[in-house]
Amino acid sequence: MLFGLFFGAGNLIFPIYLGQQAGSHIWAAILGLLLTGIGLPLLGVTGMGLSRSEGVFALASKVNRPFAYGFTIVLYLTLGPFFAIPRLATTSFQIGAVPFLNSGSQTWGLALFSVAFFLVAWLLARHPGKLMTYIGKWLTPLFLILLAIIIGAALLHPMGPLSGPTRGAYATSPVLSGFTEGYNTMDALAALAFGIVVIDTIRSLGVTDPRQIAQDTIKAGTISMLLMGVIYTLLALMGTMSLGHFAAAANGGVTLAQIAHYYFGSWGNGLLALLVIIACLKTAIGLISAFGDTMHDLFPKLPYNAVTAFAAILPCLFANVGLTRLIAYSTPVLMFLYPLAIALIILAVLTPLFGSSRILYNVTILFTLLPAIGSAAGSLPASWQATGWCQAILTANDYLPLAANGFGWVVPAILGLIIGQVASHLYRAKTSTD
Repeated sequence: MLFGLFFGAGNLIFPIYLGQQAGSHIWAAILGLLLTGIGLPLLGVTGMGLSRSEGVFALASKVNRPFAYGFTIVLYLTLGPFFAIPRLATTSFQIGAVPFLNSGSQTWGLALFSVAFFLVAWLLARHPGKLMTYIGKWLTPLFLILLAIIIGAALLHPMGPLSGPTRGAYATSPVLSGFTEGYNTMDALAALAFGIVVIDTIRSLGVTDPRQIAQDTIKAGTISMLLMGVIYTLLALMGTMSLGHFAAAANGGVTLAQIAHYYFGSWGNGLLALLVIIACLKTAIGLISAFGDTMHDLFPKLPYNAVTAFAAILPCLFANVGLTRLIAYSTPVLMFLYPLAIALIILAVLTPLFGSSRILYNVTILFTLLPAIGSAAGSLPASWQATGWCQAILTANDYLPLAANGFGWVVPAILGLIIGQVASHLYRAKTSTD
């Protein structure tokens, strides 16, 4: 079930896009992708287990409640109705339906497809206790069978060698470029968001001991992340080999459609349509359910079914913006959220060693927050970056180590962790002597 929740739109299209961009630097780029694509989500799931948090709000509350409300709401809006959920429908349509439509009917086709997609997702998300059956027992096995057919064909009859022109930042820093490409999968954020779904599911199986829930959560995360790592690698290799026949595309969805048609002709279009719709549908069900669970917990007066309806209706509207534009709009938000999410994940994983002192959490997050704003500013559209306030932020951000690669937050976060731990230790020592 956990693998099925994670593996959705970005998990299919971004590794293939990375493969096309990296060219002959593919293995270094894959390493960077796996660090964020499976390493961070695994740490996220592990952190939820080790810290025994009920969900992302409980984890973020270790900083303070205002931060917990703000971070949790922005996180779930990003993973929910604003970016991730609309992208699921748009990806499904572009890869699964566009090959069967002429250019004149694609606009209304996307509108009708979005309505049908989110209606089904909402109906299934209304029963969170049955997610393990819907996703874990039905949709995920079927998805893996269909994906194995396409990957198997690509490996048995490669379209080209594992080489080709290297584009953009992949030419000079393929590992870091692959690392930031992994941001787009949103899986490290999803690890925090899906924590409540996994914990609730384990409890529904009759497990009540917090220690056992933590162990089961970590085991589920390990198995699902290993499987995702294998599939990521194979998809990225497919993307590189596709350069033997196709030019680099604007996004991986276009390339995936070209690959399926190359091997299976018109049957490939149908195979891919089913594959992508299943992949995106199961993740949409999980995200809508997680959004409903969390918002209902934060604001008990909001009924679960009403919140999930909101999480299905709003993406239905946003999905008609288009896949490439959705990705562009979401990048600055992700560049802001990811540093904070990574800092929380690391703090959660270090709980057995450092504890969960409020001083430690506050100082670390404060040192991470300011450069995270700089990372987000560097991903804004050029017209926004030209404004005075944005130029001031970018100028200050340029003084930070690794800022040119989008990692200006790393050194401040490490300093915050060290200072926070020292301050927490001194406070405990002073309290004990008093």
